[in-house]
Amino acid sequence: MSVAFRRESDEEHLEPKFELPIPAGPNLVTGRGLALIRERISELEAQLGRIEDPEAIKKLQRDLRYWNTRQVTAELAPLPLGDKVEFGTEVRLLLNGKLKTFRIVGDDEADPAAGLLSFNAPLSRAMLGAEAGETLPFGNASDAIEIVEIKVVSG
Repeated sequence: MSVAFRRESDEEHLEPKFELPIPAGPNLVTGRGLALIRERISELEAQLGRIEDPEAIKKLQRDLRYWNTRQVTAELAPLPLGDKVEFGTEVRLLLNGKLKTFRIVGDDEADPAAGLLSFNAPLSRAMLGAEAGETLPFGNASDAIEIVEIKVVSG
């Protein structure tokens, strides 16, 4: 029989399912970030107890593996001093002349639209270690960032 007419299974033609990618590097978290991870695990475990669809269960189990890994590898960052931009600080800055405020947080807590910027984001990396009053290059501009104020935010 020709190989063209051979049928192994329906499974071989399905899209492969992958684990959720774990960001490279340390898993630094704020106190708030660690609490959010724990909440997410609780939500997923509760959903898992209510669902019967095998595909939905597989997806929830995959998500749960991701969040359990993130909880196990979480490193609670020490409270910053506030004299320079570092993990956990809130930074008011002029970005290309526009006033913005960001808090530097962990990868899983990041939400730029809400002012929460991952410490791995290019903008964060450009600012880390800077002090209030400093002007920094970003993108193609040599003076794109001006650090206006740095505050320590608990949690």
